[in-house]
Amino acid sequence: MTPDLPTRPVKPASSSRQGILLGLAVLLVIVFSLAPVLWQILTSLKVNEDISQLPNIYFPSRYTLEHYTEILHRRPFVNYLFNSSLVAIVSTLLCLGIGSPAAYALARLHLPGEQIILAVVLIVTLFPYILLFLGLLEIVQALHLANNYLALIIPYTAINLPLTILVMRSFFQQLPKDLEDAAKIDGYNTLQLVWQIVLPTTIPALVTTGILAFIFAWNEFIFALTFITRESMKTIPVAAAQIGGSTVFEIPYGPIAAATVLGTLPLVLLVLFFQRKIIQGLTAGAVKG
Repeated sequence: MTPDLPTRPVKPASSSRQGILLGLAVLLVIVFSLAPVLWQILTSLKVNEDISQLPNIYFPSRYTLEHYTEILHRRPFVNYLFNSSLVAIVSTLLCLGIGSPAAYALARLHLPGEQIILAVVLIVTLFPYILLFLGLLEIVQALHLANNYLALIIPYTAINLPLTILVMRSFFQQLPKDLEDAAKIDGYNTLQLVWQIVLPTTIPALVTTGILAFIFAWNEFIFALTFITRESMKTIPVAAAQIGGSTVFEIPYGPIAAATVLGTLPLVLLVLFFQRKIIQGLTAGAVKG
């Protein structure tokens, strides 16, 4: 008499259907997210005849780099990249340099009125920054900051500072106090403790918060359009929006698409370069040991 062979459990059909539906949902999200990006890239590589063709030619047979060479030769696009980089980098460093000590103080020191301070910071974070436009315009005019990088650096720093404080405070609260107590026993003062012990352990949080501030400063349009009118000081979003054709009635879709791709490429490279730190910063504290 032969022994009964073990039978494999049969997966229910409902679980397989759920897997298929989940895969389709993920595919639709990817297509929905990447389709505009792919469309811009293809438009920047199309010849003018294919761009104006009706019905639309989604995947042309002819490609050209003429639109990229056109914007690089007709306008000082490299200078626009420098302006955006300068404003975004300086404002991001100021956000981290001011916001990190403030967040540490709110996380570790028992300040009088701490809850009120946090409530004010949260309200400022949720406040639509566009409503500050008229007030900032009066300040810029009063201080004669028009066509000055400070006209963008100061508002970008002020707008991103509350978010930086809230995010960094949550990371500082997750750090074990034993580490800081041991450093104090070894003779570290508060400044040395923050600079040599606390900040190096929160590098993923600093990178994640810094990239958020950098992206906002890089993509901001309204302030850059109003406060900077000198051609040599314009940033990428403003320069891309003001690209014109050979006539008033012509819309240069190719050069605009090329400028959009060149303006977005540094952000993509930045995120890819720091992707490990970003993932560590986003997942820090999700699992407690």
